[in-house]
Amino acid sequence: MKKILTILLSIMIGGSLFIGCGSNKDSSKEQNKQNVNSLEKVKEARKIKIGLDDSYPPMEFRDKSNNLVGFDIDFGNEIGKKLGVEVEFVPTEWKGILLAVQSGKFDAIISGLSITEERKKTILFSEPYVMGGQVIAVKKGNDSINKLDDLKGKILACQMGSTGHEAAKKMEGLKEVKPYDKITEAFTELSIGRIDGVIMDAQVGGYYLAKNPGKFEVLEEKVSEEPMGVGFKKEDTELKEAIQKAIDELKKDGTLSKLSVKWFGFDAYDK
Repeated sequence: MKKILTILLSIMIGGSLFIGCGSNKDSSKEQNKQNVNSLEKVKEARKIKIGLDDSYPPMEFRDKSNNLVGFDIDFGNEIGKKLGVEVEFVPTEWKGILLAVQSGKFDAIISGLSITEERKKTILFSEPYVMGGQVIAVKKGNDSINKLDDLKGKILACQMGSTGHEAAKKMEGLKEVKPYDKITEAFTELSIGRIDGVIMDAQVGGYYLAKNPGKFEVLEEKVSEEPMGVGFKKEDTELKEAIQKAIDELKKDGTLSKLSVKWFGFDAYDK
């Protein structure tokens, strides 16, 4: 009887060890899938997914036919050509865009994303691909606001969660900072007089001036200067290096100069 019990016990232990090994192999395979770097995934899929906020002209926005257009759209497509892959743009609410790239919703952010020390704590950045900066737009003919100091006691709008939002919160003497989900909403409010000014990237200000002649003007005095970069998950160093190489080539061959003239009205790379 003891011999039979010993044999049965040995079989049970052996079986559980076998199951345990199989389970470990499965979990190991799953872990390996998760650890495959994004550059390999992009090459295998022959597609790169790029996250952006599709309401920030001229960087990225919808035209009258609802097509996705803008500097970053052309820029992203040029990067796709350099990598030899298709580009899929993934429109995402700005306030959740950093979390989305961290969770793997897309491979990179190209969305007028300013490089800041705070953002560097959670995501990886390319070198700057264009220099931005925060400026203030007001209604044309508003003689009460000619410089930054004139904004004291005034209502300033911005895009929620943007660096413009952070800059506005640091400005002293404002009556109120009003954040909007989309910068287009802020300009609508400015046009009907519900707010006194809008803070946003210089490229955006230039675009609105060009598209609305005689309606808005941008103060000469800048609030800040900010470089824009491509954002990645912290561990995606190989994808970052591949895209950085593409950016360097696009700067060198003049492609980015042409795109900036097309969308900003000036060559942002002319030193």
